[in-house]
Amino acid sequence: MSDQRSPRVNSARLPNYLGQTVRLTCKILKLQGDRTIVQASDGGEVAVIQLSGKSALDPYVEIVGRVEDAQTIKAMTSINMGDNLDMKLVNDCVELTHDPRFASMF
Repeated sequence: MSDQRSPRVNSARLPNYLGQTVRLTCKILKLQGDRTIVQASDGGEVAVIQLSGKSALDPYVEIVGRVEDAQTIKAMTSINMGDNLDMKLVNDCVELTHDPRFASMF
C-alpha cells in the first residue's frame, strides 16, 4: 500500500516536504491570478496554486496539496474552516505533531 500521509505543516516546515502532500491551515490574504497568498499558522506567507474553477469561501481554509518549493503549494483540494480560527492553537498542534516524543501517534 502506498503512503497516504498528509502531515499538517506551517510555513517553516514546508521545505522538509518538497514534492510531498501536506495540509496547511491558513488565512487567505489576497488573490493573484491563479495563486492565492495565505498566512500560515506560524505567520509566514505561502503561495497556493489553486485548482481551476475552485476557490475557498471562508477566510480560513485548510489546503491539501503538493509542496512545489519552500514557499509554494499546488492545491489538490481545500476545506473551509470558517471565519474565526485560533491560529496560535493551530500552530501549537502542528508543532506537537512534529515533536519526536509523539512520533508514534502521528
